[in-house]
Amino acid sequence: MEPILNTDTTSQTGSGDLIKDTSEATFVQDVIEASQETPVIVDFWAPWCGPCKQLGPLLEKVVTEANGSVKMVKVDIDQNQNLAQQLRIQSIPAVYAFFQGKPVDAFQGVLPESQLKEFVDKLAQSSGTKVKSPIDEALEQANQLLEEKLFEQASSIFSQIIQHASDNLEAKVGLAKCAIETDKHQEARDIIDGLSEDEKTDPALLPIVNALELADKVADVGDLDTLKSEVQQNSKDYNARYDLALALYASGQAEAATEELLEIIRQNRNWNDDAARLELLKIFEVLGPTDPITIAGRRKLSSILFS
Repeated sequence: MEPILNTDTTSQTGSGDLIKDTSEATFVQDVIEASQETPVIVDFWAPWCGPCKQLGPLLEKVVTEANGSVKMVKVDIDQNQNLAQQLRIQSIPAVYAFFQGKPVDAFQGVLPESQLKEFVDKLAQSSGTKVKSPIDEALEQANQLLEEKLFEQASSIFSQIIQHASDNLEAKVGLAKCAIETDKHQEARDIIDGLSEDEKTDPALLPIVNALELADKVADVGDLDTLKSEVQQNSKDYNARYDLALALYASGQAEAATEELLEIIRQNRNWNDDAARLELLKIFEVLGPTDPITIAGRRKLSSILFS
């Protein structure tokens, strides 16, 4: 496949042009005036703040990858106490987004990288300053191929992105999804094992972790026809019905698998410490929130639980 990324075409905007420290004396210039054209994200932090040390580098990384769509300004509240008081900063880390001189969004605490990217993308989109880098365009193309189930092509693009941006979590997640969809479970595990501890806590990884757990479980279930026979002989054999659900899922029959788990919940919702419901939620996570099976399954689950 032809390379889709050319490092010569990437933005020449350096992080020094996008990220700076400010003070009470320069805040108006660096934030109020600068945000008239480009959104400015203000990170309120302090040297003694542990969570600030986690958030700061991640936020700088996401801002840099935004390719000039937004800028970032850092405020040390120990050195700028009056400024922190004027903006009513009560706990840190605290992040405010300014556009055209006014705060338009904010959050407190440490967020995972995927949510920081959503925060920055939302800000850039709403401000009309979104700039697509070659990495952004490649990710869009790869995710589209993934959605179309063209896993080999998507995998190739995700791999190229990682070659150019080795810390791009979205590309690593996409590559792991491709590996799972093509039954290369060990490759997916290797990708996850190679992530940092912070990256491993990102919610974007949850569907992959659930998919691998399901893959481990279905390896131990019995023959599909035998399990169907056992359930037909005894509709209250929940162990057999549970294994049948896993076997159906393993054979590509996700909708039938969810129906068997729903039937367990319908008959005995607390069976085996809520195992059927928990397994059902894992399948929903793997399928994704917009999958028709997930949407219908969640509706049926709510009907059972609240009937």
